[in-house]
Amino acid sequence: MDIRNEISRFIDRDLVTVQKPGRYVGGEFNQVTKDWDSIRFHAALAFPDIYDIGFPNLGLAALYNIINNRSDSLAERVFAPWFDMEDLLRDKKIPLFSLESRTPISIFDLICFTLPYETLYTNALNMLDLSGIPVLTGRRQESDPIIIAGGHATYNPEPMHAFFDAFVIGEGEIVINEIIDCMLENSAKSRCEKMHELSTISGIYVPSFSTKNIKSKSGNTLSVKKRFLRKLDQPIQNYLVPNISVVHDRIAIEIMRGCSRGCRFCQAGMVMRPVRELDRENVTEAIKESIIRTGISEVSLLSLSTSDHSQISDILDDVNQLSEDYQIDFSLPSLRIESFDQNLMDRMESKRKGNFTIAPEAGSDRQRASINKPIPKQDMLETVKEICSKGWNNIKLYFMIGFPGETDQDIYGIIDLCREIKETGNRITKGRLKLHVSINTLIPKSHTPYQWAPVEKKDVVDHKYSILRDGLRKLKIQINYPDYDLIMLEALLSRGDRHISNLIYNAWEKGAKFDAWNEGFARKIWHDAINDLGLDLDDYLYQERDPHQQLPWDFIDTGIEKSFLKSEYFKSTTGDLTPGCFEKCSACGVNQNLLIDCAKARMGDV
Repeated sequence: MDIRNEISRFIDRDLVTVQKPGRYVGGEFNQVTKDWDSIRFHAALAFPDIYDIGFPNLGLAALYNIINNRSDSLAERVFAPWFDMEDLLRDKKIPLFSLESRTPISIFDLICFTLPYETLYTNALNMLDLSGIPVLTGRRQESDPIIIAGGHATYNPEPMHAFFDAFVIGEGEIVINEIIDCMLENSAKSRCEKMHELSTISGIYVPSFSTKNIKSKSGNTLSVKKRFLRKLDQPIQNYLVPNISVVHDRIAIEIMRGCSRGCRFCQAGMVMRPVRELDRENVTEAIKESIIRTGISEVSLLSLSTSDHSQISDILDDVNQLSEDYQIDFSLPSLRIESFDQNLMDRMESKRKGNFTIAPEAGSDRQRASINKPIPKQDMLETVKEICSKGWNNIKLYFMIGFPGETDQDIYGIIDLCREIKETGNRITKGRLKLHVSINTLIPKSHTPYQWAPVEKKDVVDHKYSILRDGLRKLKIQINYPDYDLIMLEALLSRGDRHISNLIYNAWEKGAKFDAWNEGFARKIWHDAINDLGLDLDDYLYQERDPHQQLPWDFIDTGIEKSFLKSEYFKSTTGDLTPGCFEKCSACGVNQNLLIDCAKARMGDV
């Protein structure tokens, strides 16, 4: 193929002029390459951020393994080019190409975008434009590939409906083979016919064949139901080894998916239910095989709440033994104070002492009860004593502001809690404790109890940040918090309807891209685009939504009843600790852990 030869000459001749050429050359250890002409189906896995960010993404790695394990299909990767590389591609008229075979992605049969967060939207449009594929679905031709998206940001697909032919709702591992089989079986059909066939697959949303306004025989609006793996039993083992340093430069083993805690602000904790665990034996084998196959010497055990794994003590025993046998280091992000006990601390005592992260989220016991994260202050202080006595000198605290019913007193509560934690830690470490505080502002996401809540306006948020800055500065505690305009943008993109696609397109045409980066985020572009379209931000952001109104994402069925979310929203105003249930059952009010059982029953798991 002549274009591949042209791309190879471009790489040999011009790539030396850009930052980090290793982002664009492929050839990593464990990379899969297949003979293009002998393979029936070609899929490009696209991540709309740079290689450094997208390379470690577990969803992309899982699809890469699944597709390449098929004899009739291949998967190749493509990432968003940085500013200098984009300029070079456009100047030399080189289309965006895959890493493995250096093939223009416009030649593939299917392009699968991973969208973990909303501020990647404009990058996705930019990648399509760089590839020569029409950005708008209505302008695509028969020869263009099918463009599909999955990931957490697609639980409200409507803002991006104009750009993607289809969306995967849920976990891509369970549906990707069905998509490929469907496209192979219908390869001779027209593009429209292919899209219709895809729309019949459970968990696939095709906007052009939208089911949200179609009535079933019973009169109810049909919905798109989330797909999910029933069991975690095949962890990724054949990891690729990156060409350059990436953000999470380690082996990542997902030991648990889903969370039983029910924090009312947490979208991931809601949509990723039910809880599924990887058995201890599979965890140990995955770590061992990954070390052997990659040579990487650091392992991270991942989940939303790692210490909640029912076999975590035994897993840590195994990991400690592997650390001795293979000279590896390991980390456990997402530890929960409620389940991180003396037993786990003893098993982690030999671990290299980096940052220990605690996420109180709110400063007062009352506010933590309100968000359904009821961790007593005294428990946190006891945990600080223990971890400092085990050798940790650096603690990072995560808080959030902007919850419904929040007062200045709750904000001062954050300062008071930080002071007590610092004083407690310094008594143990003899003044050597370093405390870092990260503050985020609540973005009321879809499919959470707070989906009806308003976003706090800038003047209110600025007032709260000023209290925190002044109070923590006096305590000599480092603090960081996000740009309010970025909060507003993420909230607008995540809570929007179909009209927001016009905003995204308008902003992209004006030059918006890399919105998650300080180097890329251009607030003026977005404000101009909002003004051009005359969007009323009060409607989208600053007014509480009527609990009885239809929300743009209501047709997505995550397995959690809307009535449950409403109940949790109303409980949040009183700090009610009664465990929720997805529908009326005897578990209500009996035992917090029975919430897991309800989730499994609702999902058809038991």
